[in-house]
Formats: sequence, C-alpha cells, structure tokens
Amino acid sequence: VQLQASGGGLVQAGGSLRLACVASGRTLMSYYMGWFRQAQGKEREFVAAFSWSGGVTDYADSVKGRFTVYRDNAKNTLYLQLNSLKPEDTAVYHCAAAFMKSVVAVTKGDMDYWGKGTQVTVSS
Repeated sequence: VQLQASGGGLVQAGGSLRLACVASGRTLMSYYMGWFRQAQGKEREFVAAFSWSGGVTDYADSVKGRFTVYRDNAKNTLYLQLNSLKPEDTAVYHCAAAFMKSVVAVTKGDMDYWGKGTQVTVSS
C-alpha cells in the first residue's frame, strides 16, 4: 500500500483544514488506518484511528471534539477534518495503514505502511 497525505498549510488559530490520505496499490477493506503527527523536536503521537470496514474511530484526547476522521470508499481516500485549530496542533501529519490489526494497535502506532507527511502550521 502506498499512502500520500496532502492538504496541510498555514492557518490562523481557530481555523480549519482538511487533510487527505490517498491510498494506492490495493483496497483498504481489511486495513485499520491512522493519522499521526510529529511536532519539531517531539516524538510522533497518535491523532486518530479508523477501521476501514466498520468505520470505528478513536481519537487522542487532545483532538476529541475538534478533529474528525472519515473515508471516501470510491476514492480510496481517508480524510482528517481539523477544526478549531490551535498553535499546539502545529506538526507534520502522517497517515498510516495496518493490515488486519485493531483500533487499539493503531493508537499504539503499530502500523505496517507509512506515507509522507503534510505540514500543518497554526499561527496564534
């Protein structure tokens, strides 16, 4: 599976962005997907998880109520809607895929495929 994230940019605090992760190489029906982020000088952290077949989701506490993960089956694309952005959301955001694992595995970063990230910068 090849993954490519896009949609990042510079936005003011309180603004919104929508990130997209396009998957190619195979369908994602047996995959669990994740969004992660890494701020400069910090470790990568889990943001959101999504089970492609069942639509089950999970979010990091820091983004609950502000971020939403969803898919477009026809486009084999996973989205992350970022609302009410804060300066502390500034990071490189990556999408990743795990074959036949679980949402819990995604929250722990146990992924099989990683895509290149997209930069999100939130100004105060």
